[in-house]
Amino acid sequence: MKFANELAEDIWTAKYRFKSAQGGGDSSIDETIARVAAAVADAEREDIRPLWRARFEEALTDFRFIPAGRIFAGAGTERAVTLFNCFVMGTVPDSLPGIFEHLREAAVTMQQGGGAGMDFSTIRPSGSVVHGVGAEASGPLSFMDCWDAMCRTVESAGQRRGAMMGCLRIDHPDIEAFIDAKRDPARFRNFNLSVLVPDAFMQALASGANWPLIFDGSEIRSVPAKALWDRLMRATYDMAEPGVIFIDRVNENNNLAHCETISASNPCGEQMLPPYGACLLGSINLARLVDNPFTSGAFLDEEELATLTRTAVRFLDNVIDLSRFPLPAQDAEAKAKRRIGLGITGLADALLFCGATYGRSEAIELTRRWLGVIKREAYRASALLAKEKGAFPLYKKAMLKRPNLASLDEETRSLIKANGLRNGCLTSIAPTGTTSLLAGNVSSGIEPVFAYSYTRRIRQGDGSTREQPVEDYAMQVWRQLKGDASPPDDLFVSAQTLSPSDHLTMQAAAQALVDSSISKTVNCPENISFDAFADVYIEGYHLGCKGLTTYRPNTVTGSILSVAPAAKEPEKAEPPLSPRAEALDGTTYKLRWPDSAHAVYVTINDEQQDGDRRPFEIFVNSKNMEHYAWTLALTRMISAVFRRGGDISFVADELKAVFDPRGGAWMHGRYVPSLPAAIGRIVERHIGTLEVPHEAPEQRPDPAPRPACPQCGAASLIKVEGCSNCLDCGYSKCS
Repeated sequence: MKFANELAEDIWTAKYRFKSAQGGGDSSIDETIARVAAAVADAEREDIRPLWRARFEEALTDFRFIPAGRIFAGAGTERAVTLFNCFVMGTVPDSLPGIFEHLREAAVTMQQGGGAGMDFSTIRPSGSVVHGVGAEASGPLSFMDCWDAMCRTVESAGQRRGAMMGCLRIDHPDIEAFIDAKRDPARFRNFNLSVLVPDAFMQALASGANWPLIFDGSEIRSVPAKALWDRLMRATYDMAEPGVIFIDRVNENNNLAHCETISASNPCGEQMLPPYGACLLGSINLARLVDNPFTSGAFLDEEELATLTRTAVRFLDNVIDLSRFPLPAQDAEAKAKRRIGLGITGLADALLFCGATYGRSEAIELTRRWLGVIKREAYRASALLAKEKGAFPLYKKAMLKRPNLASLDEETRSLIKANGLRNGCLTSIAPTGTTSLLAGNVSSGIEPVFAYSYTRRIRQGDGSTREQPVEDYAMQVWRQLKGDASPPDDLFVSAQTLSPSDHLTMQAAAQALVDSSISKTVNCPENISFDAFADVYIEGYHLGCKGLTTYRPNTVTGSILSVAPAAKEPEKAEPPLSPRAEALDGTTYKLRWPDSAHAVYVTINDEQQDGDRRPFEIFVNSKNMEHYAWTLALTRMISAVFRRGGDISFVADELKAVFDPRGGAWMHGRYVPSLPAAIGRIVERHIGTLEVPHEAPEQRPDPAPRPACPQCGAASLIKVEGCSNCLDCGYSKCS
């Protein structure tokens, strides 16, 4: 089998090709497919392994069925990794030892390749009394900083970017700070954030009532529901986060409601899972199943779709027994419920081939039809597997009353009544990202085509990126069949040209036929009004969506994909560097970094420009010569940026995003990931002081002077549980 393009081969080489320590491994994509098929077939009885190995290999050929990347990369290898994509961690206890034990569990999970979701609603709010130590709690966001730093550290040891979902209930007293957290562009960069919104809140919003913020059963205060919702919508309008999970709907429509309660999702939102829940993923490539594309006789082969669905269910069920698990609790949870997440990819391309415009009535009807085939065949396959291998341990006949099973046809329900189910949940729709690119750049998951030609930024192992032009699979087929004929604009719509309602109707149509949830982004134009934007979430709630994520272009989040500009703008001459005056005024800041025995002094000098003061140059000095070379290089570069003029606020943002693999430090109640990040905070602080008459930042004295630290000399020594601790340099000595 040949790759469709160079990018697909690059992705296979970088992510999915197995190379053993002895120099062997996969020499072609065919060998990768054979390796995966053989490994998954090993879960079958010995007498039928050859049969299922051949069927699995046939399904994987030509990327008609695409297991998730963890399976492609790990099945049949010597790697100690999990084949599961999705995890939700255990319930975080409201105690320091428990919190850090769960931090360790998340680190182990991500080290083995799993993305992790966490509900932080169980941690007491900021300012609460911590009994026994006479202190105030720092709240869930401060501990999320620890998770964020851990994720960066785990990422630095491997090639994959860490992925986490942080959730907080909308009735938690710290919800406003959670909503606003990503307004700090350097904070929680390894988290997706979602607010858990129950039906009661939506009712309070509709009636204009107040909404209580509670913890541990006690109301702390109340706020107008409308004001809180507007704050959430405004943050999402400006920053594309947090997303929203309608948590009551998730639990009401859960097949497994008799044995679990869900309070979080995996990082991309397609799997809502209970504590220690785990799910693995795979997608049927609809774009490969359409015959006679771009003709009046185009159709999707539904018999082949049914066959692939049955094979895929058995394949994914086998992976449950084949996979390693980072934690014993995840192993037990996965095998007790045998949850799988079978989804689709290439939907938008398949609709194009059939002449149906994404978001229009014909496309909605075809989507329902195709997903209906998958749902029916997946449940039938699971019932027959239960007859052959046994139902999942927590199966109950009462499940037939759950919404997803109650809507099945009578023949399928009869099979389930007779045999039970092998799998507690069967379907979800995940983002397919690089596996869609591997398949020749078919449209991803349920999403519309982003753009028919675009530039993709590909992250390298060293953290840098490179750009590569890409063309959508449907456009490639159009050119093969139609030559240079222009594709019809009313058919070749994209994520950029569709309305938010088009996105919503497709998501809602699919959600009605999917057990778990759907990873889907509702793209909104930059000029959409705030009220129209907020209405997208209300509409999504009333249409039956389980959660919503929107994207409106903004200056912070950017995008992995970028559409190429229509024409190159003429290059503008770089502004000349400003000459230096003989004398400049400035401010020197003293910085204590725990890893250094000597203070670091940061001096920023300013110039007058058009009646305003602005930074002109920066110097960093310390007795610690270890920092000399890089601080000299850093200050020369920053000074050059300052002298060119224009917006310089990004300098602080870039510095604050730098992390040290050895770990950062807590400074003034906030985790700072590195010494350059601490310098970035000083730059940010200095620029802020120039917005008012120039003066040194206000220094607020402590209520009472603290003893001097014997290591750094700062008056920052405190006593905690019999130990002397310096807040500036980290010195600690227990008496």
